[in-house]
Amino acid sequence: MNAKLYLGIDVGTYESKGVLTNINGEIVAQSAKKHQLAVPQVGYAEHNPISDWWNDFIFITKELIKNSKCNPSEIKAVTASAIGPCMLPVDMNGNPLMNAVLYGVDTRAAEEISELNNLYGEKSILEFSGNPLTSQSVVPKILWLKKNKPEIFNKTHKILNSTSFINYKLTGKYFLDHFSAVNLSPLYDIKKNSWSSEISKDLISLDLLPDLVWTDKVIGDVSIEASKETGLAIGTPVTAGTIDAASEALSVGVIDSEDMMMMYGSTMFFIIITKKPIHDSRMWYAPWLFKGFHTSLGGLATSGTLTHWFKNEFAREIQGDNAFEILVKEAQQSPIGSNGIIFLPYFSGERTPLHDTHAKGTFFGLNLSHKRSDLYRSIFEGIGYGTKHVFDTIKDINIYPKNLYSVGGGTKNKLWSQTISDIINQNQILRKITFGASYGDAFLSALSIGDVNLKDINNWNKIDTTIKPNSNEIYEKGYKNFRKLYEQTKLLMQEMDK
Repeated sequence: MNAKLYLGIDVGTYESKGVLTNINGEIVAQSAKKHQLAVPQVGYAEHNPISDWWNDFIFITKELIKNSKCNPSEIKAVTASAIGPCMLPVDMNGNPLMNAVLYGVDTRAAEEISELNNLYGEKSILEFSGNPLTSQSVVPKILWLKKNKPEIFNKTHKILNSTSFINYKLTGKYFLDHFSAVNLSPLYDIKKNSWSSEISKDLISLDLLPDLVWTDKVIGDVSIEASKETGLAIGTPVTAGTIDAASEALSVGVIDSEDMMMMYGSTMFFIIITKKPIHDSRMWYAPWLFKGFHTSLGGLATSGTLTHWFKNEFAREIQGDNAFEILVKEAQQSPIGSNGIIFLPYFSGERTPLHDTHAKGTFFGLNLSHKRSDLYRSIFEGIGYGTKHVFDTIKDINIYPKNLYSVGGGTKNKLWSQTISDIINQNQILRKITFGASYGDAFLSALSIGDVNLKDINNWNKIDTTIKPNSNEIYEKGYKNFRKLYEQTKLLMQEMDK
């Protein structure tokens, strides 16, 4: 083979995926590897950065090279993406000092969020960094580390996220893209696109943070050591990469103002490109992957994670790879509205638009006639209601999606995806390739070295079908009850945490 190939690898919450494409976006090889989410105690969510991130990257890269039978020198660039804002302290040699503290599903820093808000002021933080402090924010978790693990904090040379750690292992250099950096409120200045301690004097030294770069830039080359471990050619360009959700969005053609992505994964995640920065405490803001563009973002704390939890706890007798298919077939026997069950999907608190670390998961309205099928269907409906809450919020701040592109494994679940469309009353556009971030990473690899332009993603990944909504009064009533149920129980949820 004598070709130009592009490597993309994404590390997710439960699985890493990789793809090798050619210059036309055709898939040459694919690979995947599962890993575990560690929950050492309530409110914690962690990954081991070596076994879950780097070893996955090595395994997948070798598999792709072997399965494609390519010469590693034919791989012209490499891009990695990974789960959203994480907190990983490393020492002078780049070695992890502890497990990585994950994104908004890890709620350990609730006390530190309050402390920082009281210290610097919620309004000042929002104006400076474009985002309120929530369980998604990295800096409260750094403060948690400083207060609770001083022996680790004192050894810390850099604070990395998942992507910047992988990039360090590949190149020996510390870089972080701007889209990811905005999660470090109040240390990121959205007006200057730079690190700053202007409103947070003496919080931490800015020297602990990686250098900033735009996502489509090459940050270095594959080192001799990384070449030995991965099989990649020495000197292969490595791009900055980004958070998985952004690569997912790019993979399905979110490139113009008012294009929106809805990602079905371990969490539901939403990205919409806007013409100007929009700052609202209910949503998140980030500069887009490319300088001069902006985004408004949202995310539920749990979605696909809930289906895993349900299967593991209530369907252990169903063995094999088709366990979820069996559960979905059962759920289809339950009528719209799940025979009256209202489900709150707040098993790890909730992110947008509630930003409530105390929120709790709830099956409400149970009686002795209910079956497992009703419970499982109510999970999809509860996720749908949470999604509608996000859509109602963005419309309230005058953001209206023009094209809604959906991506992720959940799009193959017809019950889930149709339920979402019916509840939010929106068309969902599906591209032919829906596995997402790793494909977007491969495109970023080609883009970063100038082999394609941005609009070429429409040729790489063509539109396949559109899911159209069906209106239903049961969902309209269910949504109202969903909203009421949270409002009428949130004080009790806070009391329970005390």
